[in-house]
Amino acid sequence: MSKDKEWHRRRHLFRGLASLCVTIVFIILLIILIIYLVLRPTKPHFYLQNLHLIKINASPATNTPPTLSINLQATLSSRNPNSRIGIYYSNLDTYVTYRDEPITVPVSLPPVYEGHKDVAVWSPVLYGSGVPVDPYVANAIAQDQAAGLLLLHVKVDGRVKWKVGSWTSGHYHLFVNCPIFVSPNNGNTIQGDGLPEIVECHVEV
Repeated sequence: MSKDKEWHRRRHLFRGLASLCVTIVFIILLIILIIYLVLRPTKPHFYLQNLHLIKINASPATNTPPTLSINLQATLSSRNPNSRIGIYYSNLDTYVTYRDEPITVPVSLPPVYEGHKDVAVWSPVLYGSGVPVDPYVANAIAQDQAAGLLLLHVKVDGRVKWKVGSWTSGHYHLFVNCPIFVSPNNGNTIQGDGLPEIVECHVEV
């Protein structure tokens, strides 16, 4: 009889410990959820302030394969809209595409920490030398050059981490896409009225 009482006592103790562990885990998860809802990070805002086309030279589409050489100067900025959360940027690569085809090599941007409501600016030189392109891309570039307008996409691929107080999150993937029209005649970015354009980019985190 004493053995049965001891077994029931231990069983009751184990159930109590299990219930306590479940309660502690639930409280921790609830606290994390409340912190996330209160401090929910807003993804950073990216802007392409300028993209100056220094040089572009496409070989005829009859070449096998056609090639493209291009040189550009970009000015990219980001703004942290969060008032309680800092952002770490790392492993940032930027490049340019035309009709979804990369036409410059990836260029690494310096890592940076962006404080609350802070702004960061990068000014990379983007280039591609003898980049093989599809014949239809070479034809499209020739047509757009004749029309005096190129639609390019400046893209950024990298990682971000969120910082709240002394706590820092794990890495999240960051992808930025900035479509912009460039005049091959004078190399400047333009709008319909011919004025310089600041582009707000599409950001995915």
